[in-house]
Amino acid sequence: LPLLSSLRIKIDLSRSKNLTTQKPHLLSLSLHKNTSLPYEKKKMSSVYPPLIGSRETPSMETPSLSLTPSPVILTQDDLKKIAAYKAVEFVESGMVLGLGTGSTARHAVDRIADLIHQGKLKDIIGIPTSKITHEQALSLGIPLSDLDTHPMVDLAIDGADEVDPRLNLVKGRGGSLLREKMIEGACKRFVVIVDDSKLVDYVGGSGLAMPVEVVPFCWNFTLRRLKGLFKDSGCAAKLRRVGGDDAGEPFVTDNGNYIVDLYFQRDIGDLKVASDAMLRITGVVEHGMFIDMATTVIVAGKYTCCFCMCQYGVD
Repeated sequence: LPLLSSLRIKIDLSRSKNLTTQKPHLLSLSLHKNTSLPYEKKKMSSVYPPLIGSRETPSMETPSLSLTPSPVILTQDDLKKIAAYKAVEFVESGMVLGLGTGSTARHAVDRIADLIHQGKLKDIIGIPTSKITHEQALSLGIPLSDLDTHPMVDLAIDGADEVDPRLNLVKGRGGSLLREKMIEGACKRFVVIVDDSKLVDYVGGSGLAMPVEVVPFCWNFTLRRLKGLFKDSGCAAKLRRVGGDDAGEPFVTDNGNYIVDLYFQRDIGDLKVASDAMLRITGVVEHGMFIDMATTVIVAGKYTCCFCMCQYGVD
């Protein structure tokens, strides 16, 4: 952690809302240790910027820095905490906050509570994205409300299961995708916090589940329709069950629904087309693709680096 505080990479990515096919551009790279690199606008040479300590570090003239001889290798939970704490720096007194769900977002909720108790944050109102987060925030003394009372959310902080190069997300492997999408879709700014294992070339690229929330009635019928929708992508579909056991009871969401997990062998193509097709299936409540929703993604890497990927819409 000391290395993180003394050396941080910040990378800003800009994209017009109207140019959805435009790839992100690397706008700036700066080292914050009383030194800075010359500003240079250029296209990214790879899908994601390499991390400090990586063999793929870009070749550019950099100031000489005296670092510790051996890099500190952090655990995955350490990386999640680094990203979460960085995200909380966006929080200001008087904000209405969307409180995310999951192992990474849990650290952000803990940090917000700490700052409230220290008197550094005041007049904060939290809107939890799940029953689990509601219980956590309540136990920590964070004042809570809902979208009915506060339909406009200033900032939401949450984790993600996948992040693609255009900051589209897969979320909901924890089963809270519907409430997450409702709250995070109502916020002015949505900050996503992940470790670098969540970066993928395309949505579904991890080979892990892309969840779809469905009504329990005739769930198998809905499952077969979802699977057939993506047959060209080698889709497998499976009802999520408690404990991951095929003989277990179906997993039930906070809304009383089931989850069908989709697994893709290949890119599913246009995400908005795929989204519309899924939502047209009667029985589908919501899916776990969060398209064009994230405004900032904070990524913590294994070599104690942290970088931000940001999107700013152009009116």
